[in-house]
Amino acid sequence: MHKPEVTLELADQHGLNEEEFNRICEILGRRPNFTELGIFSVMWSEHCSYKNSILQLKTMPRDGEHLLAAAGEENAGLIDIGDGLAVAFKMESHNHPSAVEPYQGAATGVGGILRDIFTVGARPIAALNSLRFGSLDDPHVRYLFRGVVHGIGNYGNCFGVPTVGGEVYFDESYRGNPLVNAMAVGIVRHDQIARAVAKGDGNRVYIIGSSTGRDGIHGATFASDELDEASQENRPQVQVGDPFTEKLLLEATLEMIAAGCLIGIQDMGAAGITCSTTETSAAGDAGMLIDLDKVPLREPGMTPYEILLSESQERMLAIVKPGFEKKVESICEKWDLHATDIGKVTTANKNLIINWHGKKVAEVPSFDLVLGGGAPQYVRETRKPAYLDTLHAEKLDALPQPDDLNATLKTLLAAPNIASKNWVFHQYDHSVQTNTVIAPGADAAVVRIKGSQKALAISTDCNGRYVYLNPRRGAMIAVAESARNVVCAGGRPVGITNCLNFGNPYKPEIYWQFSEAVAGIGEACRTLGTPVTGGNVSFYNENPKGAVFPTPTIGMLGVLDHVDHATTAWFNNAGDAIVVLGEDGEEIGGSEYLSTIHGKTAGDCPALDLQREMAVQQACLAAIQAGIAHSAHDIADGGLAVALAESCIMNREQPIGAQVELTGYQRADFALFGESQSRIILSLDKRDMQQLIEICEQNDVAIKMIGTVGGDRLRIGELIDVGLADLLDPYFETIRRKMMMEAKK
Repeated sequence: MHKPEVTLELADQHGLNEEEFNRICEILGRRPNFTELGIFSVMWSEHCSYKNSILQLKTMPRDGEHLLAAAGEENAGLIDIGDGLAVAFKMESHNHPSAVEPYQGAATGVGGILRDIFTVGARPIAALNSLRFGSLDDPHVRYLFRGVVHGIGNYGNCFGVPTVGGEVYFDESYRGNPLVNAMAVGIVRHDQIARAVAKGDGNRVYIIGSSTGRDGIHGATFASDELDEASQENRPQVQVGDPFTEKLLLEATLEMIAAGCLIGIQDMGAAGITCSTTETSAAGDAGMLIDLDKVPLREPGMTPYEILLSESQERMLAIVKPGFEKKVESICEKWDLHATDIGKVTTANKNLIINWHGKKVAEVPSFDLVLGGGAPQYVRETRKPAYLDTLHAEKLDALPQPDDLNATLKTLLAAPNIASKNWVFHQYDHSVQTNTVIAPGADAAVVRIKGSQKALAISTDCNGRYVYLNPRRGAMIAVAESARNVVCAGGRPVGITNCLNFGNPYKPEIYWQFSEAVAGIGEACRTLGTPVTGGNVSFYNENPKGAVFPTPTIGMLGVLDHVDHATTAWFNNAGDAIVVLGEDGEEIGGSEYLSTIHGKTAGDCPALDLQREMAVQQACLAAIQAGIAHSAHDIADGGLAVALAESCIMNREQPIGAQVELTGYQRADFALFGESQSRIILSLDKRDMQQLIEICEQNDVAIKMIGTVGGDRLRIGELIDVGLADLLDPYFETIRRKMMMEAKK
């Protein structure tokens, strides 16, 4: 076997700079061999080491009274919800693989996040996603969109987890670099939580699940590169998923944990065997001796470098308790999975030692490879982008007012960022497991927890346009809106996961965006009491035409103490009063109205008062828990008029109209379509108005009754008067029609 000479040039080709290469030589006391260089290159890649983000991430609130694991300590965040139960949840990106091979890139993103959940002992009960693409008028974008949705749907449907929610945005900034963020949620009893740790001298190390092939080699470093024309040649670096094997792996893993067979377990995601062995041994302050001859392979002639760096899917590394080896093998045989003893834990020697064909081919110190250990940590140069002052200074009041506000409303309802994503979620099985209470298409999904009265409300949110215009405040709004959506569904926000999607961190303007967004998330989470349980950073989301909008996606978890508190976003009862909680506003900067109607991304994003936001949420939740709110819908993209229209037509089978008065405004189009924050539309029986007023007074929240539910039209003063039948088609059919156009093969 030919082994290339390890030089600084070769290290550079592996994504390591001169400083890092010299540091590796210092750690080893010698120059690394080719296999060791591969190990360091993946473990010190941005994807695995978080080297350009970890110091910023540590500034976010990562502690809370209900957290059962510190952020980043385990494969997924864990929050205690009482009754001996915990929720495991996490979000991760699979952006670059999906840009190259959309079906498998998205499918394996779902598979990876599901493994993170059941690796901690939790049974997955829900999946969500957050997607970004260019314009649907572009045939290649339609090809990517179709492939990603198909991959998400097929993997989740075959695995048997309901895909219950998410979001999809379209903007030209994402054209060359789509974002595919996958989130999963699971339930685990406290006494069944598993840890990603290797302990005990001589304890056996098993690889469980699929055989190892050449797919995904250097996937971690691929995820740390910018995309260009050559990226289409990187298809071998995209993993191939098998949801049916993953289902078997789930059942085997949970059975082994329940039977008390394991000391620790770690899924093999990025960097495969390399990452799982180094991270578990470093967590246990131990070493590991691995024999690659014992690893089940599905391709002949694989080298140690390839075996260690392969990212073949549906594999686990398990550290087995003494005396339970046969039990583990028996359980895996029952589920038709490999369970192969490939080595042992060592405590005298705390290095990872790799043998192959009877010879040692690599020896590296595990602690120096991992996040939180010896991996590099950097703070990069920052510079405020020059474009911000120009965009903030634009005089939006000079924009012409539309002549026909009815037509404007219909145009906004047809805008792909606002239009129903039913074309997407109708491809997802959201009813499998029979726990789904509120399905996709509402503010947040609600999933019951079987065997209890509790339920979970879950939402993913981020307006990248806001973050582009004001990274700190835009990120705060992402947290606030995700919490607001959870509250509107009846949930009490308890924690977040996140997926921070940005461009190249070595560019000062990009790193400034990232630093500001992280600060904004931290400030919002501290005020709202939603600690950060973990997540993912995805840098290098760029193409030759520029970076994506900075997109720090927030996955918010809320708890309903009783499933009966689940609340829908649409009007239900004729005669109900319609009220708005929160202050009136006409802020148009960064709005969908400004983008769709006037073709501009300009101004500053809306203002946000976190104390006022929290008060509005508390008042809404109190009304829901008191049983007086018949519906709750936050005012977001498209402003008040769009939110009212959605409340009328979201329940497509039973649309119901509304008559609303709009008073005290300065400019009609801004009042109708402005996106001022911290506002929620509630409907309720008029006899309960006094109780709602008292709740709002107790929380110092503004409340205004604006109209009544009923009829078959939406009327907003003298400004809007349109039949619901004329709103249904643009809202529900636009994306489907666009996707019926011929897609690029």
